[in-house]
Amino acid sequence: MSNTIEYAKVFQQELDKQVIEGCTSGWMEENASQVIYNGGSEIKMPKMSLQGLGSYSRDEGYTGGAVTYSFETFTLSQDRGRRFRIDAVDVDESGFGLAAANVAAEFQRTRVIPEIDAYRYSKLAAAAGIKKSYTAVKSTALSELLGQLSQVCDLTGGEGDNVIVMSRPVYDMIMLSGELACAVDCVQFSQGALDLTVKSITGVPIIPVPSARMKSAYTFNTGGDGGFAPTAAAKSINWIICPRSAPIAVSKTDNVKIITPEANQFADAWDIDYRKYHDLFVPDNKKAAIAVSISE
Repeated sequence: MSNTIEYAKVFQQELDKQVIEGCTSGWMEENASQVIYNGGSEIKMPKMSLQGLGSYSRDEGYTGGAVTYSFETFTLSQDRGRRFRIDAVDVDESGFGLAAANVAAEFQRTRVIPEIDAYRYSKLAAAAGIKKSYTAVKSTALSELLGQLSQVCDLTGGEGDNVIVMSRPVYDMIMLSGELACAVDCVQFSQGALDLTVKSITGVPIIPVPSARMKSAYTFNTGGDGGFAPTAAAKSINWIICPRSAPIAVSKTDNVKIITPEANQFADAWDIDYRKYHDLFVPDNKKAAIAVSISE
């Protein structure tokens, strides 16, 4: 089919866009704007080294300094995929594009996006420099949250760049809490091309996340029905507080392969090969300013 390549290119672009806008953690991908990706499991991230201020001399002028700018290669640890088969009897060539787009979009919405969120939050929680065990109850949840937020702000210098991601049950508990002594306002929160209105505490946006995606550890299945599930030892994450600039999330749809019924050696059907690489990176110098509350 002459336009198979065009279909694949459009699918690849739209699927990556859907992940950024559909994940509750999609805002983390803004920090990967300078990442270079040329396919496969490797990315290149910029690395810059600068020197501090020196003294100015009337005789010699400015103190010399060097700037080192290079790219460091990383491997995306999550290499996931699935093959979809659409029988040729079900769609003809003219209807294939719409059918394939619907299948891929629904697969990402119900399967891929929850898994990417879960992986990112479990890895971010593991990297946190401030950890506390706490069983959330309505009477003290807000005090606990504000206590950890104060610790993060003391390290970052203020609330402006911070984000709170919170398990939905805990979020509802705090929003309905009679302990709310501080104002809960609404703020604008950008994520990809979306401008969202979210709740905030002392100006820090709060992103509610389904509790199934807020566990400390997961098993990502390799065969059968695939998918993911919490490990036996996993604990529930109440919330994570971190500078917005701390997590660097990368998700890339590799070249989507489309095999036409005429070229398919195994079935009279369209085959769509979907492969997603993703990972989360947290620089060492950012970990101290990340706080996590994990249920006891």
